[in-house]
Amino acid sequence: MKTKLLNRIISIFTLVLNICYTSNAQDEKDSGKNLPKEEDYYEIQTIQIPESIELGVGGMTFTPNGKLAVSTRRGEVWMISNPYQLGGTPPNFKLFAHGLHEPLGLAYKNGFFYVSQRPELTRLKDVDGDGMADEYKTVYPFDIMGNYHEYAYGPRFDAEGNMIVTLNLAWGSGRMESLSKWHGWMLKITEGGEMKPFATGMRSPAAFGLNAEGDAFYAENQGGWIGSGYITVVEEGDFISHPAGLRWSDEVKSPVKLKPSDIPDSGKPQFEIAKGTPGMKAPSVWIPHAFMGVSTSDIVLDTTGEIGPFKNQLFVGDQGQSLINRVYLEKIRGVYQGAVFPFRSGFSSGVFRLAWGSEGDLFIGMTSRGWGSVGNEKFGLQKLSWNGKMPFEIKAIRAKSDGFELEFTQPVDEITARNPESYVLRTFTYKYHSIYGSPMINEAVPDLKAIDVSEDKMHVRLVFDQIREGYIHEIEAKGIKSLLDKYPLLHKTAYYTLNRIPSGDFLILSEKNKLLTKATVTKTMEEGKKKNIAKGQANKTLPKTVSFEEVQALLRKHACVACHKTDEKAVGPSFIDISSRKYSTERIMELIYKPEPENWPEYATPMPRMRNVPTDSAEKIAQWINTLKK
Repeated sequence: MKTKLLNRIISIFTLVLNICYTSNAQDEKDSGKNLPKEEDYYEIQTIQIPESIELGVGGMTFTPNGKLAVSTRRGEVWMISNPYQLGGTPPNFKLFAHGLHEPLGLAYKNGFFYVSQRPELTRLKDVDGDGMADEYKTVYPFDIMGNYHEYAYGPRFDAEGNMIVTLNLAWGSGRMESLSKWHGWMLKITEGGEMKPFATGMRSPAAFGLNAEGDAFYAENQGGWIGSGYITVVEEGDFISHPAGLRWSDEVKSPVKLKPSDIPDSGKPQFEIAKGTPGMKAPSVWIPHAFMGVSTSDIVLDTTGEIGPFKNQLFVGDQGQSLINRVYLEKIRGVYQGAVFPFRSGFSSGVFRLAWGSEGDLFIGMTSRGWGSVGNEKFGLQKLSWNGKMPFEIKAIRAKSDGFELEFTQPVDEITARNPESYVLRTFTYKYHSIYGSPMINEAVPDLKAIDVSEDKMHVRLVFDQIREGYIHEIEAKGIKSLLDKYPLLHKTAYYTLNRIPSGDFLILSEKNKLLTKATVTKTMEEGKKKNIAKGQANKTLPKTVSFEEVQALLRKHACVACHKTDEKAVGPSFIDISSRKYSTERIMELIYKPEPENWPEYATPMPRMRNVPTDSAEKIAQWINTLKK
């Protein structure tokens, strides 16, 4: 802890010295080889797991004495001593409980463990002190039909001491259904076993967490009635998205009054439908499918700032893409909204559970069994630590009445910050319908009207000719550089969900914030741009054939494997089926960036535009596909 604090003080002190004594910042780096990467700031350490243990993590929590408790999808609870592996000593694993039915959550309070398994919320206690649970007590039983998809998640204690639990919908007849009572709902249960149904509209509510104000947010995954993953605040009586749980709204305890027949299957944006459907809520923050994740998982709040300059922000896992995103929230006119940013990728399996350690490190519990993940291990346990160095990031995005204000973690270079070519804004949303997922719809590209850079160069105000209430705003700060070392942002793109436009607070247009013309962009910037173009052209010399070993990492990185398999149908056609169409390499690249769903009418989920895939990566993938034969 002291070393981490010292590194942070040195980092801040160095930053101040550079600002005070460096009049001319160094020129932009000629090569991208030395550009900062995620691992330069955030280290992933693997926790050793004995070969005899299948630790497919379902739940995870720390005890007051520093032990890490983990429930597994195989029905066990393990107590892990020395999870930090101090002194190079491997951790010690001891079986605490077994025989549970796929427990997908774990909490600890006052000497008891609480776990949600398929049929019930259970309390575990070690009565005789031998390190193993002797007492398995039912706190509250759940109705189940035996469907494999009737998962139960939680619990997590709220500010009043109630346990929050969510129940998954079942899969049947080609769609998700609430076959058993209260499935598709969030429930609140006291330690004494009193249950209160709290809200519904959930499809696969695998995780939930509390923000700094103590409000409960839950994470949802793409599916029927869910165009893309998201997180949203849940208040008593809310209906969120999926209508299957409304089957139980006639029950005496139900705080929800809507009926399934009240929900239109029109394909209009959910925000528009929610405006005309009292009790229905649109997502707080969309997490665009494939661009930011494919299977949203656990949510934790950073209360200390020990994992970076992001105190009071949320960290959200993604099981399918084996990564963690970061979410900044704000409340505008009483409604939550905010931006999602990339944070750290490269975990060894599917990120499913997150827990804070005593040193401010983030422990990541993982599983891929049955669901698949970019990280190719079946399960795993890792630890994420910040080394105290300051990354150049967009720290927060705040909505304004005429655009957005970006806050940075380091001062920005004013020339690049005032250059209109440094930014791209795109708006879009999703269809709200019973079909699985949704393409992006109603896309638009607003025009940038003004840029205002604050005196301390930590904030940039962007004014657009139009921002759209209820829409996702993709903000790409592709050209902006840091003041000191002229590095680009560690992550250039964020997605802001604009549920409410703030009133007032328009920026007064002046000479100070008018857009720079190309003639006023410095000669250094122009030369740097020419070098980048030349470098990009040089990189286009690619081999005519590409092996699977070369392309495998690209397929995982860009989430291709989330929807496509080499020789089997999945969410989309197999790569071999695509190859059989005999498209040219250029045509496949064109379809990556602008898919044509009508070419594959037998698949229900249209492919999104994969604009995040670099050209050279898309070309390698296309070349590899064309080497495949049935």
